[in-house]
Amino acid sequence: METLMQPSDSHETAQENVGRPTLLFGFIPLVSLAFLGLGIYRAWIEIAFVGSFTGLPAHAQNIFGGSLGVRDLFDGSMVAASFACALFAKQIGPFFDKKPIYAISSLLLVLSTVLVFSTRFFPESSLFLGSFAAVAGGVGIAFLILLWSELYGCLNPLRVATYYSLSIVVGAIVVYIWHGFMFPWLFVMTALLPLVSILCVYESFRQLPSEERPQNTKVRLSIPWKAIILMSIYAFAYGLLENTTYSGYFGPHSAPGTLAAGAVVFFAVAAQGRHFDFGMIYRLALPFTVAALLLIPAFNILSEPVSSFCVSAGYTAQSILVMVIIANLCYRYGASAILLFGIERGVRQISMIAGRAVNDQAHLLGNNGEVFLAALTVIAVMAATLIIMSERELSSSWGITVDKTNPGETSPIARKHELSSRVADVSREHKLSAREEEVLLLLAQHKTVGSIERELFIANGTAKAHVRHIYQKLDIHTRQELFDMLGVVDNERVR
Repeated sequence: METLMQPSDSHETAQENVGRPTLLFGFIPLVSLAFLGLGIYRAWIEIAFVGSFTGLPAHAQNIFGGSLGVRDLFDGSMVAASFACALFAKQIGPFFDKKPIYAISSLLLVLSTVLVFSTRFFPESSLFLGSFAAVAGGVGIAFLILLWSELYGCLNPLRVATYYSLSIVVGAIVVYIWHGFMFPWLFVMTALLPLVSILCVYESFRQLPSEERPQNTKVRLSIPWKAIILMSIYAFAYGLLENTTYSGYFGPHSAPGTLAAGAVVFFAVAAQGRHFDFGMIYRLALPFTVAALLLIPAFNILSEPVSSFCVSAGYTAQSILVMVIIANLCYRYGASAILLFGIERGVRQISMIAGRAVNDQAHLLGNNGEVFLAALTVIAVMAATLIIMSERELSSSWGITVDKTNPGETSPIARKHELSSRVADVSREHKLSAREEEVLLLLAQHKTVGSIERELFIANGTAKAHVRHIYQKLDIHTRQELFDMLGVVDNERVR
């Protein structure tokens, strides 16, 4: 597993790029377009419910006679559906092989698009239509988000960072293109977005080997509370400053800072390959967020667009890091992505809504309102920093543990968790690198050198070099000696 503090080596990175399809003379890896469909649903959310440029009557409606808008109802419905899925994760199992989930999500999202766009023609019914659109869209998007979360939970951290960051760029580009459509075409093309995203996630699962797809297991796991609290803190801070993040032409998924952060992470991963320093993502988020606090109008230093850029870039970088962390927990332990991401997504949206609510009431403090918001954000960033510093490695547990109350537990997740712990101990004792630890875990799972190269997205011969270095550091010569050192039964396969 990649550490948060990892040096780079350009010569070895160039060697790793040999043997896999690339662009720009080996600098950029070719990525299957299907894996980038996550960015398409991000674009749909902004166009249909943030309404940064559509100007639909539904976006101006308040519900329940208060200050809550249609977008808040959309977010609330997403939260409720995400928590419900997490609560029943063990009963409903993985989503990827359940075609009704794809069908329900498609139906709800298309219906939501039709309802919210119809408020353009029936403005007198915009509250009624917009409310139903928000509920249908919130539930449908929760299912789609969890489908994508399951997919990313099957991938190693480098692939997650590559695909997710590039998906963010794709989502922003889609929004920019959709800006140019006349209203009839805008409606039709927006209705197609969730269908395309669903087809992409379905095709992506088909491209994965069957043994790498999610498994239905019953083991009990604790929640990785550190990773979830980390994201919720940044979401709250983002909600506090959201009014300065975008306005008019740009929305949260198309803001220049969002696009820039996604592009920087993608090109960094492409350039550094297996030596990519995941700590760079956090070091990207922190200064941007601090800069935003210094640039907001309360300090009268620079213009609001610069502050907006910093806020959106910092939040985007942090969301990439949390995606990598939680997906890696699913990847290493076989944990349920529905459970972990369902809780994370729900907590994140609640925190963001809370930040927006505090921001809306800041005017009650008069001229001190903006200073109060800045102070709250500083406290939030400091708290997030403490969490990051307490877990300096991506391979840390981030608060997750397997329930060991049942001594007879032999589920794949329990075995994989125990094996991951033993591999981590051996790696620290023998000073293995981050990538060597990842290869060691796959070797212990009886994976072949060829399958390791495919799973870790590395070039031909690279895995053999890692295995040779591992054997040298552990002072062993055969796979059986490796099994004996880790306490792995030779005929036992851990997936």
